[in-house]
Amino acid sequence: MMDATAPPILAARGVTRTYRTGTHEVTALRGADLDVHAGELVMVMGPSGNGKTTLLNCLSGLDDIDDGTVHVDGQDLFAMSDRARTRHRAERMGFVFQSFNLIPVLSAEENVELPLLVTGTAPKAARERAREMLARVGLHGRNTHRPNELSGGEQQRVTVARALVAEPAIVWADEPTGALDSRTAGGIIDLLHEVHAAGQTLVVVTHDEALGRSGERLIQVRDGRIVQDGTPATAPDRHEVAAPTREGTR
Repeated sequence: MMDATAPPILAARGVTRTYRTGTHEVTALRGADLDVHAGELVMVMGPSGNGKTTLLNCLSGLDDIDDGTVHVDGQDLFAMSDRARTRHRAERMGFVFQSFNLIPVLSAEENVELPLLVTGTAPKAARERAREMLARVGLHGRNTHRPNELSGGEQQRVTVARALVAEPAIVWADEPTGALDSRTAGGIIDLLHEVHAAGQTLVVVTHDEALGRSGERLIQVRDGRIVQDGTPATAPDRHEVAAPTREGTR
């Protein structure tokens, strides 16, 4: 349950990002401001090429910013060294990607335990925790299967388990249903809501209308700006949102 009186777990102010290739510049984010409180489920939608993924990457510290500040879990991400920022991500953040990003030669439980091993958890404890998380996401009995032995929905459940295993402050999900058929996507949507109901903070970038409008808070991004922040009921229909400009962003 969100506590709106507590300091936000994510506080971003004036975040700007411009990509440069030779003499060509594309401004992907234009002064984004955003607060997210612990326990929130925040959906981020908008037309392709308008900055949704760039927003996620900059707020999580995966990408650099040109201007502004980002605090996550009380830490100023861009005041840290690269090494400290990487460790902070490993300890306090989880990630779910459209392409799963599982290591193909490792089993499901080995993929899930990786974040714990990276931060120094003893191997036996990491393995036990990984098995618990796989059971939690409905994959009991699939622990020793490698990614190519799992369906797309099962692989995404492994990525969710991996994102949660270190009990992160915040989980970032970029198009978590984008590579799945509608039936399988529905199962992942249900899983994300179960995770949120258990108290996890999530920020989810999606094109999936059903997923985007299934939460309590929906952010619309257009031309690198946050143009709407409210409930799904107050957000414009996707057909009302303008297409990308020539300066199209990521």
